[in-house]
Amino acid sequence: MDILKIAAFSDGNTGGNPAGVVLGDHLPDVDAMQRVAAEVGFSETAFAAPAGTGWRVRYFSPESEVPFCGHATIALGAALAMKHGDGVFALILNEANITVEARAGDGLVTAALQSPPTCSMPAPAQLVSDALELFGYTPEDLDERIPPAIVHGGARHLAMVLKSRETLAAMTYELDAGRSLMNQAGLVTILLAWAETPQRFHTRNPFASGGIYEDPATGAGTAAFAGYLRDLAWPHGGVIDVLQGEDMGVRSRLRAEIPPASGSSIRVSGTARIMREAG
Repeated sequence: MDILKIAAFSDGNTGGNPAGVVLGDHLPDVDAMQRVAAEVGFSETAFAAPAGTGWRVRYFSPESEVPFCGHATIALGAALAMKHGDGVFALILNEANITVEARAGDGLVTAALQSPPTCSMPAPAQLVSDALELFGYTPEDLDERIPPAIVHGGARHLAMVLKSRETLAAMTYELDAGRSLMNQAGLVTILLAWAETPQRFHTRNPFASGGIYEDPATGAGTAAFAGYLRDLAWPHGGVIDVLQGEDMGVRSRLRAEIPPASGSSIRVSGTARIMREAG
């Protein structure tokens, strides 16, 4: 089985979140996909096979299948562009149909995904309390302008926005405790953010549900968070830029374009760098 390794949402030729990509004539069985994802060890590996005029796609972390992964979708788009040329590729996920557009050039691939529909709701008070305790934060650490929320854009996340960059940088937690909390609440990640400006955010994404302490770039979380900002009538001006992975030493860049229609798809874009081609 040939596995491409591609870092999505890179900062030029550095940074980004590594993903595995497997292209084949058909999808392997579930046990095989789970085993390969564990062996690759990245936060997600995308498996894709032709299906009609598009591609059937499934995503696996080292410990579980996830319904949607943004950075692995960007990596998949890069792989498809390298194999089939630039274009827009239709993707059939477990719970949604989306697209990814990719164009290769100058050693990098630029790519943009259209997320599944988004929705958000206030986070339950007990979940917020438990999450604050997990990270050693207090309610006073939260930015009252953007209340904690359950956000969804193909996968379910808890979003909590902090008042200071220093508090975000100080994030720490116990992996097993985080896994238990996320699994009990049905969360894929917890998204922690700080608003530098209304259109520029710094984020961190603990991904304990998948056995990963932290993701350096999270397209699904960014899409869900952008949808929440729209629901909140935040002054985003139609687009936000997200810096992630800085505190891991793996700076990543994501852009989310936010159309006005409530619940509509978010376009999340960035660049991808090839770490290892299949062969």
